[in-house]
Amino acid sequence: MDKNSSKTILITGGAGFIGSNLCEYFLSKKYNVVCLDNFVTGHRYNLKDFLNNDNFNLIEGDIRNLETCMLAVRGVDYVLHQAALGSVPRSINDPITTNEVNVSGFLNMLIASRDANVKRFVYAASSSTYGDSIELPKVEEVIGKPLSPYAITKYVNELYAEIFSKTYGLETIGLRYFNVFGRKQDPNGAYAAVIPKFVMQLMQHESPIINGDGNYSRDFTYIDNVIQMNELAMITEKAEAINTVYNTAYGDRNTLNDLVGYLKTFLSEYDSEIGKVEIQYGPNRMGDIPHSLASIDKAKTILGYKPKFSLQEGLKEAVGWYWESLKK
Repeated sequence: MDKNSSKTILITGGAGFIGSNLCEYFLSKKYNVVCLDNFVTGHRYNLKDFLNNDNFNLIEGDIRNLETCMLAVRGVDYVLHQAALGSVPRSINDPITTNEVNVSGFLNMLIASRDANVKRFVYAASSSTYGDSIELPKVEEVIGKPLSPYAITKYVNELYAEIFSKTYGLETIGLRYFNVFGRKQDPNGAYAAVIPKFVMQLMQHESPIINGDGNYSRDFTYIDNVIQMNELAMITEKAEAINTVYNTAYGDRNTLNDLVGYLKTFLSEYDSEIGKVEIQYGPNRMGDIPHSLASIDKAKTILGYKPKFSLQEGLKEAVGWYWESLKK
């Protein structure tokens, strides 16, 4: 009997981009996986390969409902909490719903996990928590003031997690994601992330529009690095590793101009005309920070994190996946 087959992981937001990749990975490692999703931003097609897997259980429901959360954590050893309404612009347009999902829903999941004696609660935190801090690289202990409603909600998550650790003894670990990209990331919708959106536009020979002059920089982080961090956070047995937060990134930064250049190069291997597509520039986006770069020293030292994919390596993988999936 596989040692993981007796362990059950709840992945909230499991039909989303990061969540469905986590479902796939942990099913491959023979864990029992429960997916909770309301399919507002997640997609059923992300789960189609797992639905007939005996180790997979789908619960369609909303984290804003405490009873649903209580049901989902029943018999669960670990929670990987990915469910949230992402996007800074969405939170600016609709701060109430963002708060209901990201704060009230998060609190429901903490309460349900506490009451079910879940061993550990690992959650998606965000680099947006660094706010207006101009220090680079970003170190976990130095943050600024949030610049958007979304950033506020993700910071509140960290505060709640810390209180639940101290007050109730629930083991929590927050992973501050930095611009995650990769397979299964949705290129459609008003709040699509920049990489899949640009890929889709370039494949259609449309000009991507960069916000600002293209010199804003980001620590773009491939999905497999994020999966590694979730696994390390879940299984670590070091006392000093829990009840804290970690940057989840590659530890390098590239400008948006760099990013589009790489995309055009890699996509041109499939269609040489893509290399000729012009880039357009628009106004800066409200709530955006100019530069983002993570220090990953804490994760390396305490968790043994070794990110395997740089931006370019990750983009090569992602572009191949998008070419296959979008051409179908």
